[in-house]
Amino acid sequence: MRSVPALPDPLRNFSGLPDEAFVRLPVVLMLLGVSRATVWRLCKSGALPAPKKLGSRISVWNVGALRNVLNSGSLWKGSAPA
Repeated sequence: MRSVPALPDPLRNFSGLPDEAFVRLPVVLMLLGVSRATVWRLCKSGALPAPKKLGSRISVWNVGALRNVLNSGSLWKGSAPA
């Protein structure tokens, strides 16, 4: 029997995070329910805020900016998630 993976703490507590907090890619993936490629495509198109780079392999997104996009409803205007 397979076990269900646990939700990352930042996703489980997303509504309680301050707008100044940052989350990593796995949280953004689960929050939006899309693939890595789609997250990067949305960033490139400007539909999703660009991440802050903490290193060559670490990107983080601002929680407040993600909330603004999610609350505006503009993320999927004109297209469906891929």
